[in-house]
Amino acid sequence: MSIAQVTCLLREVAEEITTCQRCGLGKTRTLTVPGEGPPDARIMLIGEGPGEQEDRTGRPFVGAAGKLLNQLLLRAGLRRPDVFITNIVKCRPPGNRAPTPDEAAACRLYLETQIALINPRIICLLGRAAAQAMLDASVSISRIHGVPHEQDGIIYVPLYHPAAALHQPALQPVLVQDMERLRGLLHER
Repeated sequence: MSIAQVTCLLREVAEEITTCQRCGLGKTRTLTVPGEGPPDARIMLIGEGPGEQEDRTGRPFVGAAGKLLNQLLLRAGLRRPDVFITNIVKCRPPGNRAPTPDEAAACRLYLETQIALINPRIICLLGRAAAQAMLDASVSISRIHGVPHEQDGIIYVPLYHPAAALHQPALQPVLVQDMERLRGLLHER
């Protein structure tokens, strides 16, 4: 499939998301946040869900956590325009709570379609909710952060969420170290 075809199909997915009412989050959102980035990105980042600023702008990771994420990407030798960024759910959960399993399941087809279209080599799972949704519902992010897992030809790298590192400064050096390990993984691929 050409990049132009993938771009068109990603746009169709984004348009479908704007009218989605598969779960209760559709009733409380301001804007949907389908994701953004190049259609041929080698790296995809998946967070848990949009926050307040993302809900207002329709763009992922634009608040304080997004600024930290941009700095962390540089540690891995990447820039934001190099990666596709999305979330497990495409609408903001009230109060920035973690998405419920039912909400994640309602958005799962959108996420799977994005993954299939982009076909990234590496997917970074930002935070517990993303790691549990994509790898194993019982997984502990503190045990598996930074450790690559291969599944269906894609390398999944669970990481602490940048927002967690903002709330718990002791996690920042760990997240930096994991991003530097990601740099090494990128050179291997």
